[in-house]
Amino acid sequence: MSTPGILQKNLDQTSLSAETAASFLEQVAKKVPGFDDAILNILTYSKREIIVEIPIRLDDGSVSVFRGYRVQHNNSRGGPFKGGLRFHPEVNLAEVRALAILMTWKAALVKIPFGGAKGGICCDPKKLSKTELERLTRAYTEHLGDNIGPYNDIPAPDVNTNAQIMAWMFDEYAKSHNNCSPAVVTGKPIEIGGSEGREEATGRGVVIVTKDLLKDLKLDISESKFIIQGFGNVGANAARILHYEYGAKIIGVSNVEGAVFNKNGLNIPELLSYQSKHKTLKGFPNSEWLTNDELLVQDCDVLIPAALAGSINERVAKETNAKVIVEAANAPVTIQADAILNERKIHVIPGILANPGGVIVSYFEWVQNLQQLYWERHEVITRLDKLLTEAYKRTYRISVENNCSLRESALRIALTDVIKSIQVRGF
Repeated sequence: MSTPGILQKNLDQTSLSAETAASFLEQVAKKVPGFDDAILNILTYSKREIIVEIPIRLDDGSVSVFRGYRVQHNNSRGGPFKGGLRFHPEVNLAEVRALAILMTWKAALVKIPFGGAKGGICCDPKKLSKTELERLTRAYTEHLGDNIGPYNDIPAPDVNTNAQIMAWMFDEYAKSHNNCSPAVVTGKPIEIGGSEGREEATGRGVVIVTKDLLKDLKLDISESKFIIQGFGNVGANAARILHYEYGAKIIGVSNVEGAVFNKNGLNIPELLSYQSKHKTLKGFPNSEWLTNDELLVQDCDVLIPAALAGSINERVAKETNAKVIVEAANAPVTIQADAILNERKIHVIPGILANPGGVIVSYFEWVQNLQQLYWERHEVITRLDKLLTEAYKRTYRISVENNCSLRESALRIALTDVIKSIQVRGF
């Protein structure tokens, strides 16, 4: 048996993501065959953690030093490490470490040959010019050196990073390594080896698993009411796909400013156009303006938190009447809220099942780059649907057989796969 609390101690938790990841894992790990303290230590310590100090000359001539991180958690299943790169003023080692661990479980659950990694730079990208962002990105890439590469570790976009950031990373790596391999990063522009379908992949993956669960619950997706917290890349794409492809009714969406709500349904095409034009949701016609807290407890069938960690807290868990909560963000449901939701028989699709669409299509992009053979959008989407649907079916089946939550089931599957690979390789 494991030592109580060893996981939390090892993770050195100083962020909500780290605390949540640690607690959920420790609850499930003891139920997995082959689990012991030795395995726990392997799983909770990263293979490699890199901290870099990056001096950058700003446009006004001054110099500022930024701290960057790259954590490579576990690649026992074979293949390179894989994980996003985020730019945010609250990025810290504990958060990056926890997210790298979650990436290990995601890759194992959907059966793609990657280990978990994550990266970040502690900065406020809104206060940096485009040229400053480019210098920072290139310097970060240079500082990482041989720690990234097509067969070592492959960054991708995450919070506040995008295809342009990946293009700069690819170019800097090509220069410093005299190796023009587009497979060094994913989420690139199509013009330099990016994959069709990558931008929408995470949002589409959220919809795929939600659709499958609603079907098993005998609920009609076209008659269900959805609330989406967060209207960035993931939330907006999920709303667009739900509307256009399934005829679902989106009654509320939010961003950092607040939320728009209409119990009869929002006009999603007009809302997408309004946000693109005005850079805000506020003032959208035929809607009520609410706070984010108010939105989360409105009547709905499906609640999709696609923004911040910890947004589904005890209050929301007690007051929501949603039948399904889908973790489109990383760790949006707190430990306490998860227990309440389980007691209330509200189904939670965990993040490692709900949001791996991006890493799956990143895997497709990496494969296409290595083969120099590119797929059309319909082929990418078909392959994405197949992998996620199979992962969902495995998770749902184990959940029913063991009378446990989808979260516990998903973690059991991922942990079992990783533990078996560790034992077979003889760590």
